[in-house]
Amino acid sequence: MNVEFINPFLSSLINVLSTMAQTQLKPGKPRIKTDEKACGDVSGLIGMVGPQTRGSFSITFDEQLALTIMERMLGERPDSINEEVTDMVGEITNMVTGGAKNLLGQKGFDFDMATPIVVSGKDHTITHKSQGKKILMPFTCDAGNANIEVSFDKL
Repeated sequence: MNVEFINPFLSSLINVLSTMAQTQLKPGKPRIKTDEKACGDVSGLIGMVGPQTRGSFSITFDEQLALTIMERMLGERPDSINEEVTDMVGEITNMVTGGAKNLLGQKGFDFDMATPIVVSGKDHTITHKSQGKKILMPFTCDAGNANIEVSFDKL
């Protein structure tokens, strides 16, 4: 998969969390993901379709990081992942994908975004509908870990 296509998602995630939740993420080493098990406790998944390709993007947070982001964004910290936290993860998924869409649009790529789906729970799975490889990019910060996955049919 073309790194030029993945970098807008990484940049957008770092930008969204630093501006909206005063959270600084440190990127790790990307790898190909071969299974569907999520690397965390709550995930947002969004599909994308355009003239050049179709694919999906997901972001998964450790529970403690999701709760910290909630606290930093809204001033309240739930005891565990609840409906407000899953709503927030869906919104973050939307914002990150929207930011990446703008960056990719500047390079001539265009796509429409679906409504995000949010799944939570230990050992939940993420199913990408595209035929391409799944690129997993881990992030760390003071409050826990996040992972993004990007998969597209061709590029």
